[in-house]
Parts: sequence; structure tokens; C-alpha cells
Amino acid sequence: PAVLRSFHSEILPYRYTRGGPRPVVWWDPDIQHLEDSNNDQNSVPLSYVQYEKMLKARCGIKTGLNEEPCVGVRHSEWSRLALFDFLLQVNDRLDRYCCGFRPDPSDVCVENLFQAKCGNTKDLLLVHILVRKADPSRLVFIDNAGRPLQPLDNLNFRLLQGIDQFPERAISVLQSGCLESLLLRSLYADGEFWDVRGGAGALRALIRTVEQRGQILLQHIRDRQLPLYTDL
Repeated sequence: PAVLRSFHSEILPYRYTRGGPRPVVWWDPDIQHLEDSNNDQNSVPLSYVQYEKMLKARCGIKTGLNEEPCVGVRHSEWSRLALFDFLLQVNDRLDRYCCGFRPDPSDVCVENLFQAKCGNTKDLLLVHILVRKADPSRLVFIDNAGRPLQPLDNLNFRLLQGIDQFPERAISVLQSGCLESLLLRSLYADGEFWDVRGGAGALRALIRTVEQRGQILLQHIRDRQLPLYTDL
């Protein structure tokens, strides 16, 4: 499996070839992008208000995937995304305006005055909501800009708002205590990623941070008695 690769082709813009390895999924030709050049980081245009309506509609369960307000994505996909983004503290997808935590003054969402929009939910948009053309009911996770240094007292719980269930298999891994060994084994499969990220020593520190957040997520699920579903 290929996670990261360095690119040297002369046909690529300089920003893709001047730095370190890039996620290969960025160039997957099956990823569906909007034709709008100002909004090509999405497969579908989606506001936060519509996102909230979709969660309540339980698309593919109570409401047809292509009936309003649904956009063809299964309800269970949003819980997978929220779980992933919470563990890595990825905000630039469900909360690009940094409404759910205290960003640093140097953060992009502060410098670009995104946070000023948090008072009006109607102005909030989702980004990096992408699917494959061959399977538009499932989300593809790219641009996963996590926050490994985010302190535990400033975690973004807004990412979990409206999520009413979680995938049983992923939660069982968090409960098992085996996350570190499983992740190390998985990440080792791509030698370039492994070397660029500093190998086991550097990755263990990140994984322990993820494990701590996982325990907080488990407590969140217990406190709210949220059900688990079988993720096929």
C-alpha cells in the first residue's frame, strides 16, 4: 500500500515537488471533484445547516440516499468521519472555522477571520467532503491535517455534535488496548511514510496522543449511551 510518495514530475506545480512526500490519494483519478474551480475541494457543496439536517434524516436508514436533505452519502459514514477527525483533531472539514475549540492567534482560521462567522451557523460550510465516483455513498478522507499537539483540555467536541452512533469495530479497537501495535504494523507497510515520519519512536508519541483521545471518546459514548453499529 502507498500512503506517501515524493513527486518530481515537471508537469506538476512547484508546490507539489519542492517539499516532502505527499499523500498519494490526492491524485486518485476516481475522486469526484466539483467542476466549480472555487469549490473543487468537495464532491458536493455542503453547508453546516444541511449537514445537521442530514444527520437527523439518517440517510440510507430513514431517508433515501438521494432524497432531500441527503446527498448520497450513508448515515454511518459521518460517524466514521467524526471519529477519525476527533482522534486526530482534524478541524478543516467539519469545523474549518474553528468554532469548537480555542485556536492559536497564528492559526489560519484566525488570520483569515473565519472565526468571526461562528455566530451565524448559516454562513458555515464544510470542506474536503469527497467521495469516489465508483462508490459515492462512502466518504474518502484526504487533507487530514491533524493537530497532534492539541491539549486535552482544548479538544474539539463540535466534531461529534449530532453523531448518534459509532462503528463497533473501531470502538472495540480503542477498548482493546491494541491500538498502538495495530497502527505501527499498518503504518510500517509503507516504508517511505515510515522513514519520513521517523519510524516507531516518533510514531509512538503520536499514537499515544491518539490513544488518550480515544479514551475521552469512549467516555463521551458511555456518558451519552450512544449505540454501536456493525460496520460492514
